[in-house]
Amino acid sequence: MDTRLLVWLCTIAALSGTRSPAAAAGRSCADTRQVYSEKGYSTSTAPVTQISGEHLRLCPQDYTCCSSQMEETLSLQSERDFLKAIEDNSQFLLTTFTQRHRRFDEFFRELIDLSEKSMNQMFTKTYGRLFTQNTHVFQELFVELRRYYSGGSVSLTEVFSDFWSGLVERVFSLVNPQYQFSDDYLECVSKHTEQLQPFGDVPRKLRVQVSRAFIGARALSQGLAFGRDMVNTAKKLTADSECVRGLMRQWYCPLCRGLPFLRPCHSLCLNVMKGCLANQAELDTEWNNFIDALYVVSEKLEGPFNFELAADSISVKVSEAIMHMQENSVSISRKVFQGCGNPSPARNKRSPSESEGNRKPFRTYTPEEKPTTAAGTNLDRLVTELKERLRPMRSFWVSLPHTICNDERMAADVTNEDRCWNGQTRGRYLPDVTGNGLASQINNPEVEVDIARPDVKVKQLIVDLKVVTNKLKHAERGQDINFIDSEEGSGSGGGDHDERYSDDWPGYGPQSPPYSKTPRNPISNPAKPPRGRERNGSKWSRNNGQGGVKASATSPHLHTSSLVPLLSLQFVITVSPLWR
Repeated sequence: MDTRLLVWLCTIAALSGTRSPAAAAGRSCADTRQVYSEKGYSTSTAPVTQISGEHLRLCPQDYTCCSSQMEETLSLQSERDFLKAIEDNSQFLLTTFTQRHRRFDEFFRELIDLSEKSMNQMFTKTYGRLFTQNTHVFQELFVELRRYYSGGSVSLTEVFSDFWSGLVERVFSLVNPQYQFSDDYLECVSKHTEQLQPFGDVPRKLRVQVSRAFIGARALSQGLAFGRDMVNTAKKLTADSECVRGLMRQWYCPLCRGLPFLRPCHSLCLNVMKGCLANQAELDTEWNNFIDALYVVSEKLEGPFNFELAADSISVKVSEAIMHMQENSVSISRKVFQGCGNPSPARNKRSPSESEGNRKPFRTYTPEEKPTTAAGTNLDRLVTELKERLRPMRSFWVSLPHTICNDERMAADVTNEDRCWNGQTRGRYLPDVTGNGLASQINNPEVEVDIARPDVKVKQLIVDLKVVTNKLKHAERGQDINFIDSEEGSGSGGGDHDERYSDDWPGYGPQSPPYSKTPRNPISNPAKPPRGRERNGSKWSRNNGQGGVKASATSPHLHTSSLVPLLSLQFVITVSPLWR
């Protein structure tokens, strides 16, 4: 009877997997020593057979194959494995932002260069010396456009205002060769360019189209560069002692237990990762807003804010503006003579018709003459590739624990709930998985997180994300946030951002795509005072008051109603200048 009872008890013990202390102490640590050696560590301190585990600080104090030195070494290894997992999984973000920024930046800069080159070639061919003698006016425009795109504090509205003011002086002299105009007289003309509208509606259309495109291009380029730098900062985190404890318990305590090939349970891994990455999960909301804003701006650049078409249109629209002024030169001259006074006759007096034979007539360009786009690149393709890469970036930081734990090298499959390491032994992991974010870690059973002390670096990243996203959202509406309070009715100030022109939309005919537009009251802009001219000895740098008809800064502006009762050019010459 006693013998049968003893056999029964031994059978039960064998089936339950229990071992006597002597049997446990004598179990071989060969597998543990091999894995430990493969990681590059010396096995000189590794036990040959399991020993008592009272010396362990992180792992269960059961019989073990790890010495104190091994446990310390493996805890540091677990931290390195964790940081490498962060590095590997964020590499997609870093590569995308780095490569996309480089490609878009090269593309935008090449388009600006080609736009200027095309203008120089076509205008030289069409206007000859009339253009080459005044190239600095056009060069300055592209210098400022490049400076704006590169991040300079440049108002696009002022850039175009100065360009048209300088151009009207040149063209006005060319269409009135029978007169001699002093610098102050021409300054009077340029000062009232907005009232005269010598170029028709072309300046406004060009300003809006180019401003929206450049604002969007700069915002996208800066946003991609920020994304690159932000990921570089966010991935360089450190694991605190509580996080390292959790990492060690899930990844290397099985090794110390003599079960080197047993992976942690999936839920155990999630709790450890959510505790270690609690601060990074706080980035989720602002990160998603940032990705969404990048997506929308990129869409605008292939649609209403098309950068290719905007760059191509500069020389074409400038040519149209010059032709408009030539065709309306008589009426424009009348208004100028009434406002700025009676000009002096030229020494060698020539009529416009006589001088016409000495210069090429202004004209617009045929489609074959229009500027080409950047060789070997395509904006639609660049945008499509970017959007495909942006989509999976949403919720990256809050999903990172799942991404890591779904790796079969890091944790057991979610379906393998009974044959995984539960933190103590082989078996099912019972605690619930905690929620996302810092506040949810208050009940995390694996990692103790101080929810009252958010990470300072992450808090700063959240602020930076909000700032950049705000700039992108203003760019979506064609607004430059740096000038939105000081400029009105411009592509960089907000008033014209709802307008659509057929040449803003690739692939569409004279009708732009349907859109909802709220009627707006026209904005009446007073004459803008000229910017200070550089004193370099040229006609652009001479100070006010040197000969000619002087237009005082305090003189009254010309109102539209005062331009209507014009009876004849002779009458205009005999009245007093209205702008003096």
